[in-house]
Amino acid sequence: MASTAHSNLTLFSNSTTTTAAPGTNIRRTTTIRCGPRDNRGPLLKGRILSIEAIQAIQSLKRAHRTDPSNLPTHLFSRLLKADLTAALKELLRQEQCALAARVFSVIRSEYGADLSMYGEMVVALARNGLTEEIDRLVDEMETEGLIRCDETKGLLRLVKALIFAERKESTVRIYGMMKSSGYEMDEYLGRVLSKGLRRFGEGELADEIDLELRRLYRGIFVKP
Repeated sequence: MASTAHSNLTLFSNSTTTTAAPGTNIRRTTTIRCGPRDNRGPLLKGRILSIEAIQAIQSLKRAHRTDPSNLPTHLFSRLLKADLTAALKELLRQEQCALAARVFSVIRSEYGADLSMYGEMVVALARNGLTEEIDRLVDEMETEGLIRCDETKGLLRLVKALIFAERKESTVRIYGMMKSSGYEMDEYLGRVLSKGLRRFGEGELADEIDLELRRLYRGIFVKP
């Protein structure tokens, strides 16, 4: 289905008519070929869109072109989580950050978003220079208290994205949320966070993380 949304279906019908003696079967062949519509290539694994998701994306993009203040986000609330996630990834791939943010809001309200999704949003926003939106997103996270202690991989992705985007205050706030949630610092995540905070001029917080790592990983952690 996904390939149908991003491909120009071209039919080349080659029919061959043969004159034959009575009683002889005439054989006709038809060749069907599909060619890409543009240079974006096929959807990658994990971005397979259902017909409903494709239609919702198309409706959202049409509405955004005509009236950005009245977007049909209700269409996405009818989708399954897998379809919502695929739609979000596709909009991010197309650099449609404003529309992706709307879909992301639906995911958060309907199912809750994991930290990896937040990380993906930060990466896309940073790539498009929407740094204030990054800070607003972290502010919403702080309001909702969305740091789960079992999401180390997603948290690492988010922290790396914030550091790469050079969002000092947002990085500090994420660290504060980690402490408030009782998160036990992962060694590698701690090193990444300590290095980033030190680069931002937050030496005291970086030292605090280093001390915690020494306590947790005595004999393993070596301060860089």
